[in-house]
Amino acid sequence: MPATPAWPPKSTPRLFVEQPLELGASLNISGNSAHYLLGVMRLKEGAPVKLFDDISGEYLATVSRISKRDLDLTVESKLRARETTPDLWIAQALIKKDRFDWIAEKACELGVARFVPVLTARCVVDKVKDDRLRAHMIEAAEQCERTALPQIAPLTKLEALLKDWPAERTLYFCDERGGEPFLEAIKDGPAAILIGPEGGFTDSENACIRAHPNARPVSLGPRILRADTAAISAISIWMAKNGDWSA
Repeated sequence: MPATPAWPPKSTPRLFVEQPLELGASLNISGNSAHYLLGVMRLKEGAPVKLFDDISGEYLATVSRISKRDLDLTVESKLRARETTPDLWIAQALIKKDRFDWIAEKACELGVARFVPVLTARCVVDKVKDDRLRAHMIEAAEQCERTALPQIAPLTKLEALLKDWPAERTLYFCDERGGEPFLEAIKDGPAAILIGPEGGFTDSENACIRAHPNARPVSLGPRILRADTAAISAISIWMAKNGDWSA
């Protein structure tokens, strides 16, 4: 007797939607998402689509109507609740656009809860486009079966970041000038990782960070790392010691 095919099949496309999802909901999909489902995936009526909304979890929907430029989906069942993410922030100084976008994308894949763009004296750029960062995060979440997206904080100057820092959150300051080995420094509780720009922090910035009562200067090893390498390395170390990799 032939085995019953798995449903939904592994090839089912996955899509983030802004609309809160619930059983029986009907959604109209247009624009780039419609092009992907119709032009790339070539879906027909009755085809399954996985949806997630960063609020309630992941749902299974089916195509209920197709036209040339858009389609309707009907939510049929709930597949899983929104995932729980570890309480880790990444505070990343602005670097060149492509590498900054890459950090945002990988931070989403790794399960960071909040992404904080930081402006420092040696940043080579002074602006960030939240919609671009979010688009990279959404694409990563769609491909990696995530049901939660990191929050994106407003761009913040380093001085303001330190002034308004929450008292209960440890700030692990990844400093190429030296510090406690990061793996040994990690402790329980809310955490954030601070990564500098391509040129590093100035002497005065370094001193201000080190003077902060919540800051804990840490080392990522004997080699000088580029900002994007340092960010992903630090997130991975924390996840392995105190995040959901440690379970």
